[in-house]
Formats: sequence, structure tokens, C-alpha cells
Amino acid sequence: MIHDRWRRLDRTAGGLPLDLALYLSGAAFAGFTAASSTLPAHRAWGALALWGYAAAALVCGGQWALRRRWPRGASAAARATLTAAAFAATCLVPLLAQAVQRAGGNAHRAQEEVAVVEAGAGRLLATGTPYLADAAIAARPAAEQLLGYLPYQPGMVVFGLPRALAGAHWWTDARVGFALVALVALGAALAVLPTTAGRRPAVVRAAQAATVLPVCALTLATGGDDLPVLALCLLACALLAGRRPGAAGAAVGAAGALKLLAWPVALVLAVAVAARRPRDLGRYLAGAVGIPLASALPAVLVDPGAAADNLVGFPLGHGVVRSPAASPLPGHLIGTHLPYGRPLALGLLLAAGLAIAWWLRRDPPRTAARAAAVCAAGLLAATLLLPATRFGYLLYPAALALWVPALRPAAGPAPRRPAVAPRRAA
Repeated sequence: MIHDRWRRLDRTAGGLPLDLALYLSGAAFAGFTAASSTLPAHRAWGALALWGYAAAALVCGGQWALRRRWPRGASAAARATLTAAAFAATCLVPLLAQAVQRAGGNAHRAQEEVAVVEAGAGRLLATGTPYLADAAIAARPAAEQLLGYLPYQPGMVVFGLPRALAGAHWWTDARVGFALVALVALGAALAVLPTTAGRRPAVVRAAQAATVLPVCALTLATGGDDLPVLALCLLACALLAGRRPGAAGAAVGAAGALKLLAWPVALVLAVAVAARRPRDLGRYLAGAVGIPLASALPAVLVDPGAAADNLVGFPLGHGVVRSPAASPLPGHLIGTHLPYGRPLALGLLLAAGLAIAWWLRRDPPRTAARAAAVCAAGLLAATLLLPATRFGYLLYPAALALWVPALRPAAGPAPRRPAVAPRRAA
């Protein structure tokens, strides 16, 4: 089975070969990004993160070389410590450096979504809704029209409130809030996971998947809005694994109040809750559905047309301008280069969605691990087939897939063999 093969590979030499491969590939990715990216914020991240990944690879190589002489240096605790240090060097340091430079006037030290979230917060304070209608966006100068759209749920603008209220400082940068929420949610998720001696390596790998994986570190340092969503989804999976459906619903509901990408995760987890214990479904749905609805309702009531323009029209390509999400993945390539490509790509996406629905109907997941695997498959299909997509969205299926081993139920003790009464001598 794939699970058994991955487990054997992941536990070879205490997991250090895969750790080393992760840090070396991260260094290569950071170096390539620094040298070739067309985005200034990405190049700046790569220039700093390269050294963090290289240092982590050097330390990891030492752990591997000395693991027989110094077993504690290659333990799960030592690997976790290196992961935390690597995350600080490859993500937090570049993030803070860019936040300081941006506060000092360098507007190229953040991706567009950071400014979009902060502008949405300003509109929320001024008008009661973070959204502009298409007509208002069309009246803006052409260079500012794209930034007029907020293709996120209203809850996302909470991260822009510090800058809207206190002005431009490094600590009011929306990415600082993204990082804080992501770290708190991720820490809570890791704390919920069982950490018996046999499961600690899987927990370390899970932590790496949401922190030092290059796509995660780059995304948080330069844009960041996906990481709190991902961390809250992982927290929901961990809480479901711990048989806490109400808390799981609240976590995934908070993610859904930030971004639509969390809604498929909420649906799959709902199927898992219903399959395992139907009477828990109400507690789960109270948070999973209630929180996104409560956060969206005020904006919809203030200006329903503007909300529809931003949340539906713009993502579907019906806005004043098109989304810049155009990574050369299959959905975008089909939609761009084939006749009737966009309907074809959307048809393939619909077919993939129906296949996932059939999978859920035929074999509903009854564990958090199975649910995370279904979520990973579904989000991978969506990322590949959406006409407007980004490579960065791959962090969702990658992290969810790597969390599956850590979410698996702990193996119970082996059943005792019944005692056999000794034969009486004839």
C-alpha cells in the first residue's frame, strides 16, 4: 500500500534523508526564485531564504552523519527544533524584513493581495462593506481597477484593520496578522495530535508540511492570506481526529469566513462526521456553516451587488478586469489555447467534482485521515483545472496529504491471545 511505502521511506534513517531533500530542494527553489522571478517580493524572499535553507541542510547533513554516535541529535525533538529554526530563517525573517521595508516606502515588498486586504479594511470602516461594485471599480484609473476587487470572504479584512486604524508600520502589515493566526492555529493542531513515541516522526513531518515547505514559506512571507486558511483547515482535521466535531466545525468555519477554498474542506469533513456519528453533525454544522454566514451577512445586506461582483463575478472572469491568477497549469492552458477552452476547462472541473462526490457517496470517509486525503485529492484537481489558478494553491493539497499519516488513528494494543488451559496428564 502507498501508506506503508511512504511510512518506510519516511522512517529511513530516522527521516533525515527526506529532511535533507526538503532543505536542499528549498535552497534550490529559493535560489531559482531569487534569480528568475518577475515579482520583486519573491526575489527578495529567495535572496534571504536561500541562506536559511542552506544552513538547515548543513545541520541536517550533520545530524544524519552523526546519528549513530549521537542518537539524540537525530531524534524527533531535534528534527522539530531544526524545523522551527528553518521556518524562522526562511519565512519569518524575510516576512519581517519585507514588512519593515514596505513601511519605509518600498511598495514592491508585498504581493497585491496584502494591499487588497488592507484596502478592504479601510472600505469596511468607511462604508460598512469591504466590497466595491463593478461600476465603482470601472470608474477608477485603469492601473487601480484590479486592486479594487476583494475576492475573499469578508472575514479576511480583519487582518487589514491594524493598518487601516494605525497607519503604515511594520507591525500593521497584514502579513504579520496572517503569520500570528497561522502559527496559533498550527500550534493548536499539532498539540491536538497524539505524540506518542511512535507517532512523533509523523507529527514532525506534518509541521514541516505547513512551515518549511518552500511554497508555504514563500506564500506567507510575500502574500500570506492562504496560510491562516490552511492552518485552520489542518486544525479542523486534527480536532476531528480527536473526536471534537463541534470545535472542528468552528475551526473550518473560521477558515471559510476567510476564503472560499475552505468550503470544500468543510463539506468533506461534514460527510466524515455524518458517516461516523450522525448525531454530531448539528454541532459541527453550527460552526462550519454558521461562522461564514454570520461574517458575510453584514456585507451582503449593505451592498449585495458589490458582494456578488467580488465573490462570484470576478473569480469567474466577469469582472471589469481579469484575475491575474494565470499559472501555466492544465486548466489555464486549456482555457487559453484551445477553442472553447474555458468551457472545456470548467467542464473538466465539474467532472472532477462529480467524481469526488461519487467517491464520497460510495465510500464516505470515517476518519480525519481519510477525509484529509479526499480533501487533498479534490483541491489538487481544482488547482490543476481552474482556468484562473496559481502554483501557490498547491500548498493546500500538499500539506493536507502530508498530514494524513499524523491524523491516522493510533494503533491499539494487540489483542491478547486467550489462555489455553494446560492438558491434564493421562
